[in-house]
Amino acid sequence: EFVQNKAPKVSAQDCTPATHEADKGHEWCPPGHGDLYPAMLGSGTLEKLLEKGVKYMFVSNSDNLGATMDLKLLTYFAQSKAPFMMEVATRTDADKKGGHLAKDAKTSGLLLRESAQCPEEDEKAFQDVTKYKYFNTNNLWVDLVALKGIFEKNGGSIPLPVMKNAKTVDPRDKKSLPVLQLETAMGAAISCFEGATAIVIPRERFAPVKTTNDLLALRSDAYQLTKDFRIVLNPARKGVPPTIKLDGKYKFVDAMEKIMPQGAPSLIQCSSLTIEGEVVLAKGVVFKGSVVVKNASDGPKTLAAGTYGCSEGEKTIVEL
Repeated sequence: EFVQNKAPKVSAQDCTPATHEADKGHEWCPPGHGDLYPAMLGSGTLEKLLEKGVKYMFVSNSDNLGATMDLKLLTYFAQSKAPFMMEVATRTDADKKGGHLAKDAKTSGLLLRESAQCPEEDEKAFQDVTKYKYFNTNNLWVDLVALKGIFEKNGGSIPLPVMKNAKTVDPRDKKSLPVLQLETAMGAAISCFEGATAIVIPRERFAPVKTTNDLLALRSDAYQLTKDFRIVLNPARKGVPPTIKLDGKYKFVDAMEKIMPQGAPSLIQCSSLTIEGEVVLAKGVVFKGSVVVKNASDGPKTLAAGTYGCSEGEKTIVEL
């Protein structure tokens, strides 16, 4: 085990270190999961693993509940002799904002392009799942000998692109000081390794919980818990997860749970669900196809048990 680093948040106005007297902890942020590599070097973990004869590393996001150690993939990676391998999956509308795989026009090598690196005028093209067909699951395989070689080549660093992430110093207070978090992505290392490769994997290896949208879907019958305790998409979904968009007031888990106090709705036949305003779902709510639930009043309103929508492709709007 080792502890990763932290970095100061900086003021969006003048890039000076941000201050927050009410809670000094809010002045710091994680520098992105790209910090994995320098943290391994700085803590001595990389050298300790190499001394023990460990050559290959598998790493994934802790919020990806579908990522497991797969010996078939390990064997493939070892036999490929590639220094780095990224697991990618076919993009759907649910993944259009995630980083996609691309080819560097100058070197012909692979690179990762994140939404934070995308100019505003190019956002539509970035989200075109027919143009950029594969996204990074952040399930990564790394040759540790090759990783050490990159550090030696670059004077103890790894040349990952730095991204600006606009936030507020207190994440729960949108009126607090606007700040920038400077972050790197561990998947971006694909451009640092000559001969790096990617492999298309089944959707079962990607079950992320990054937002409350993801969490609501994951708690529904659109996903299943396997006998070996993996969370996978229900086979009836045919590899495509439902697209969930909750009202902004449900960004945090404690707020989201107020939507479904008696359990998640059925989403097994739902292609997309949008909730606008304060909505409470009664036990026994079933969504089919594309559904929008709206509550324009100031207080919460309950959607009674029943089936809403149809599987014919038409959008159903439910006004409360």
